[in-house]
Amino acid sequence: HSKGSIWVMSYVYTIIILMSLFLSCCDCLLHICRRKKELKARTVWLGCPEKCEEKYPKNAIKNQKYNIFTFVPGVLYQQFKFFLNLYFLVVACSQFVPSLKIGYLYTYWAPLGFVLAVTMVREAVDEVRRCQRDQDMNSQLYSKLTMRVKSSDIQVGDLIIVEKNQRIPADMIFLRTSEKNGTCFIRTDQLDGETDWKLRVAVGCTQRLPADLFSISAYVYAQKPQLDIHSFEGNFTREDTDPPIHESLSIENTLWASTVVASGTVIGVVIYTGKETRSVLNTSYAKNKVGLLDLELNRLTKALFLAQVVLAVVMVALQGFVGPWFRNLFRFIVLFSYIIPISLRVNLDMGKSAYGWMITKDENIPGTVVRTSTIPEELGRLVYLLTDKTGTLTQNEMIFKRLHLGTVSYGTDTMDEIQNHIVQSYAQASGPKVRKSVSSRIHEAVKAIALCHNVTPVYESHVGVNGETESAEADQDFSDDNRTYQASSPDEVALVRWTESVGLTLVNRDLTSLQLKTPSGQILSFYILQIFPFTSESKRMGIIVREESTGDITFYMKGADVAMASIVQYNDWLEEECGNMAREGLRTLVVAKKSLSEEQYQDFESRYNHAKLSIHDRTLKVAAVVESLEREMELLCLTGVEDQLQADVRPTLELLRNAGIKIWMLTGDKLETATCIAKSSHLVSRNQDIHVFRPVSNRGEAHLELNAFRRKHDCALVISGDSLEVCLRYYEHEFVELACQCPAVVCCRCSPTQKAQIVRLLQQHTANRTCAIGDGGNDVSMIQAADCGIGIEGKEGKQASLAADFSITQFKHIGRLLMVHGRNSYKRSAALGQFVMHRGMIISTMQAVFSSVFYFASVPLYQGFLMVGYATIYTMFPVFSLVLDQDVKPEMALLYPELYKDLTKGRSLSFKTFLIWVLISVYQGGILMYGALVLFESEFVHVVAISFTALILTELLMVALTIRTWHWLMVVAEFFSLGCYLASLAFLNEYFDLSFITTWPFLWKVSAITLVSCLPLYIIKYLKRKFSPPSYSKLSS
Repeated sequence: HSKGSIWVMSYVYTIIILMSLFLSCCDCLLHICRRKKELKARTVWLGCPEKCEEKYPKNAIKNQKYNIFTFVPGVLYQQFKFFLNLYFLVVACSQFVPSLKIGYLYTYWAPLGFVLAVTMVREAVDEVRRCQRDQDMNSQLYSKLTMRVKSSDIQVGDLIIVEKNQRIPADMIFLRTSEKNGTCFIRTDQLDGETDWKLRVAVGCTQRLPADLFSISAYVYAQKPQLDIHSFEGNFTREDTDPPIHESLSIENTLWASTVVASGTVIGVVIYTGKETRSVLNTSYAKNKVGLLDLELNRLTKALFLAQVVLAVVMVALQGFVGPWFRNLFRFIVLFSYIIPISLRVNLDMGKSAYGWMITKDENIPGTVVRTSTIPEELGRLVYLLTDKTGTLTQNEMIFKRLHLGTVSYGTDTMDEIQNHIVQSYAQASGPKVRKSVSSRIHEAVKAIALCHNVTPVYESHVGVNGETESAEADQDFSDDNRTYQASSPDEVALVRWTESVGLTLVNRDLTSLQLKTPSGQILSFYILQIFPFTSESKRMGIIVREESTGDITFYMKGADVAMASIVQYNDWLEEECGNMAREGLRTLVVAKKSLSEEQYQDFESRYNHAKLSIHDRTLKVAAVVESLEREMELLCLTGVEDQLQADVRPTLELLRNAGIKIWMLTGDKLETATCIAKSSHLVSRNQDIHVFRPVSNRGEAHLELNAFRRKHDCALVISGDSLEVCLRYYEHEFVELACQCPAVVCCRCSPTQKAQIVRLLQQHTANRTCAIGDGGNDVSMIQAADCGIGIEGKEGKQASLAADFSITQFKHIGRLLMVHGRNSYKRSAALGQFVMHRGMIISTMQAVFSSVFYFASVPLYQGFLMVGYATIYTMFPVFSLVLDQDVKPEMALLYPELYKDLTKGRSLSFKTFLIWVLISVYQGGILMYGALVLFESEFVHVVAISFTALILTELLMVALTIRTWHWLMVVAEFFSLGCYLASLAFLNEYFDLSFITTWPFLWKVSAITLVSCLPLYIIKYLKRKFSPPSYSKLSS
């Protein structure tokens, strides 16, 4: 016996050790597989992939978690890394050992098999869908210069042709386009989240080439792959000319993967593929998300296991450790295994699916989709909400609202006055003016706005009668109906649309000239001499134009007030008016001009070209030359543009703030724009100060700025991505601690990886639950990193929506999703989990009492179908009906969002509530068992009949005690389960004495025991509700 016992003990320990080793090995293998190789710069020969020095990754998109070999081990690993499931596996395996066998094998293996089968089917369906999406993307056909090729077969060095509206399959250098001006527009919404089109310029040498690109010998030197989507450094070299032609390459010569060609047909040479493309480098691995409630239940099951082992040891100790006590110890452990019921996992998983179904069927939030059914309870535990700006809080639709000339201001209701002034300006012959009239000042301002920009008018092709596109000559219809504007900033488009509405229309533009149409239909032509594009450092853009009719050269400039204030001539109104517009949530731009003589311009041009050719400090030298022009410019006007907010953004943000949720806005947009939206959306309240974190580049600057910020109290923080990176490098803990005290935080110029990094920082430093919400491909990393990811289906496509755990159609739906569904999911799962554990503990208590009375025998009290029926048909439906319970009506939860704060404290499922349920289980289990033993008279089989019937009735009454709001299905479940038990008594003659259970003594004994076990609890609940009601019940009454 002792040899057998030692063998049994070693067997169980071996299983646990082997499983632990297996799970550790899986973790190590995953870590090794994901180790990144070092990325290097490269030389790429045009059209010659075979000349590549290194082997580069395949250009295949792969979002799958598993393959055909790793699916089963991977899913099993994800299941058995939880203590709960590992425990069930060990207990089920122990039943193959004859000396440990307690009941029938199916009572242990059937529930475990069911849980695993459901999980595997769910994972398999998700995996097949991911695989199909990947195959669709990888099988898209592209033209190499000689043949058609699949997206996944494209290699570094291939020359690829991409048509209009086609996705760019890999990172490329832009060599050639069908557009005559050598430029094209691309849509980057799936990369940077911005819906504006970006202008890209073909390499000059290859665009001008009359012959085939295969006929030249040329190569591209490209820097090593990196995360930054806004910069690129490289060189283009053509070798077969004398001397060789060298051209420097920048971001404007690139076509990144996952962007879409918006105009013309382009040819490019592939420089990065697959995992080395900018879009993949900025995408994080999708992690398997586990809810906080699941982790809390996992901890409680460990505590229950400890209690189970202690109880088994106590039983063996009371036996006096006689005989084969090792074997008895393990038999007791298996006997008390119902303390941790396997139905816990089944009930919770089915409950999560029910919550998901309820969310999708909610008519108040139409179009909502639950993509991850394992974490609905997370919606009720959130402390931090990290939101994107463009397309999430705003519609990204700009409307011109205000024009201020210093002495006079025009709003939306007085735009017709401006139109009249413009018509008059072009109608009357211009004579010498001694003093500028209001009309001439308006004319100058509107003309400056119509000229100083980077906007290109685009005319759609006409489709002929037989469905074919007509010839190039015919499709250039310059009518107003056929024209759309494209630019890298929606602000610029709004300004040009406005000038069109007041009579001055941009009708054509190429690299060297642009044309305006006056109200009378006259065309004004201007030559573009120089353009100084907007940068985040300069915060302004400029253009020098020569009017064709007069030959006058004018330098126009527009930019942020902070940059322009020192450039324009002295005035006393600019700062005040900028502040007024900013408080209204308008995005302001200051417009100025300077007339140049021919000599002044020629001098500037020679100095500018000389600076552009310098090798060292080129950027600084070019900036210095431009700044020599930016002096004493004439201030023309101040413009105000509004970015329209999404519907009900302000009340939704207020609702979330009142619920105790801290909101951080993470955007790739400019600092000024982000600050404007933070104010207009009321993310930052009107009476709150804003601390704009100054740009820092080293440890010393970061230290000084953090100290300055520490002295501020109750103010919102606005910080740029670059400064954030410096702070996190040197003062991570201090920065996060300070930022978490702020009522709101705005991070601008954030890359996709930075967004994900901020999410992870909050998770590590605060241990609170985070939620990320966005609508573009650039938000995917943040959504996947957060504990709960919400995607919005918007203008930027479905990438964020598909990667998210929950998909909504409008930002305002998040209020109901969290306040109502989050609350219900968490409260219901907490009640369901604890009740299922109570159901296991009460029967284990009865088993302990039974064993202790009968000389500590390790013999089961209930066997076979009684145990299976108890966990399933007799109690399953009433217990599961708890998923329909609610403590607060939806209207009340939305009216008093402060109720949400209680949920984040986790009081519905804690060690305190758990201990209360343990005490209830011990009390009821003791009463049921001792009552049956005291009241039974002659035969032992009567003990089983009395105690089991009282147990079923007690469970049904306890479900009724737990319910806070009755639903008709709950009543049906209660009576159905009772009916099933009563009907099955006729077939349970193997366990019960049928002649006894039809007698009065049986009925009064069962009733008495049930009454003693339940009545005190009902009285306690009534007294508690009367003298110490919860906050929600006060509101309900």
